[in-house]
Amino acid sequence: MIPEDLHALSKADLLAIAKEQQIAGRSRMTKAELITVLGVTRATQDELDESDHGAAHPGFPPITIPGISSEDRTDARERRAALQARLRTFVDSDEHCPWKSIEGHPCGLPVVSGFDRCGLHGGGDISDAAIPLTGDLGFGSWPALWRHLTLATYDVDPFGLDPVVAEMAWHVLNGMFYDYFRVDVEGIEHVPMDGPAVIVGNHGGGALPYDAAMLTLAVLNEARRPRRVRVVGTEIFNMLPVVSHLYRKVGAAYAAREDARELLRRGHLLGVFPEGERGFMKPVWDAYRVGRLGRGGFVEIAEEAGAPIVPVAIIGSEEVHPAVTTSKLLARLVRLVFPEQRVEEIAIALNPIPLPIRWKIRFLPPIPASGRSEGLDALDQLERSEDVRRAIQDALDDILASRRTAF
Repeated sequence: MIPEDLHALSKADLLAIAKEQQIAGRSRMTKAELITVLGVTRATQDELDESDHGAAHPGFPPITIPGISSEDRTDARERRAALQARLRTFVDSDEHCPWKSIEGHPCGLPVVSGFDRCGLHGGGDISDAAIPLTGDLGFGSWPALWRHLTLATYDVDPFGLDPVVAEMAWHVLNGMFYDYFRVDVEGIEHVPMDGPAVIVGNHGGGALPYDAAMLTLAVLNEARRPRRVRVVGTEIFNMLPVVSHLYRKVGAAYAAREDARELLRRGHLLGVFPEGERGFMKPVWDAYRVGRLGRGGFVEIAEEAGAPIVPVAIIGSEEVHPAVTTSKLLARLVRLVFPEQRVEEIAIALNPIPLPIRWKIRFLPPIPASGRSEGLDALDQLERSEDVRRAIQDALDDILASRRTAF
C-alpha cells in the first residue's frame, strides 16, 4: 500500500493496520504520524523482501542465532523504523541552530521543535529529554556527533551525563533491545512524562547490568516523550577504570542518597534496584523471587521529593546468565580489591555470552507520595516498600504464568 492510499483511509483503519503490523505506540499517534510510520514500514518490508530473494548483500548470508527467527528480525526492523519516524517529529530539520563557538565554529545541528536552538545549546533540557540531536538515531548521524564531541562545544550535566556519548550508546544498545532480547514493553503510559519519579524494578543479570540498560531503553524507545532514566548503580561501576567514566557519561548515577535526592529535585526519572547485590547475584533457582527491597530508603527519598513510585516487573534479566552456584570465596577476593563492595556471594554462570532470552518489561500503576507534611516513619516506609515488592512479584508471576518459552 502506497502513502497516497493511506491518506484515503480513516484513522480507525490506519490503527487496525498498525495493530496488525504490531507498531509500537500506535494508540498515541496522530493520523499523520500513522501514515508516516506505515509508509516507512512498507518501504522497510520491501527492502526485506528484496533481501530475502538475495538481491541485497550477495555472498553475505544473514547470521542465524538459535531462538531468533526471521519473523523476529522483521519485527525488529519495523519497530526501529517506527521509532525513527516518531523521533524525527521532535526535531525541525528545516531550521538550524545559530550557535557559534568562540573560534567561530557553527553548530549546524537542527533545532528542537518549539525552540530556536538544538538540544546541545539550549533547545530544552537535554539531561532529561533524550531527543536525537540530528533527528536520526543511527550511524549516519555519528560524524556530526563526533564533531561536537571533539570540539567540546557543549557541557556535561552535574552528574557527568554526556548527551553525545549517551546517544551513541542508545543506538548501539538498541541492537540488544530490538534484535537480541526482543524486548516487549507494557504499561509505558504509567511513566510520568514530566516531573520526578522513582522507577523500582527487580534485579538480575549475574554479570552485567542488562536490566538497567533495557529499562532505560524501554522508556527511551516506547514513551510518548523519550525521557532519560537516571539509574543508580553499585560502587564497583564507579571504581573500574574506563567503565566508571562511561557509566556516568551515559546517564547513570552513583548509589548515594545525595545524588538521588538532587536528581529528583531537578525533576528527573530515578531508576533503582533495591534488591542490590543480592538480586544481582541471584542463583537460577531463586530467579524472579523478589527479595527484600533494602530498608525502604527509596521510599523515603521519593516521599521527600513528593515523587510517585513506579514499580516495574522485568522478565529476562535473571536468565541471560543463569547462575549454577554462588561463591563466597570469590566475594572475599572482590572485597580485597574493592573494600567498599558489600557483596557476600558471587554468582557463577557457565555461559560467557548472554542467552537470547525474550524479555518483557511491564510498568505498573504509580504509587503517589502520601503528601504528609511530617513524612513517613520507618514502619510506614517498610510497609510501602513491601507493597512495591508484592506488586512486582505479582506481575512477575502473572507474566511467567502466560509465557510459553523463554526464547
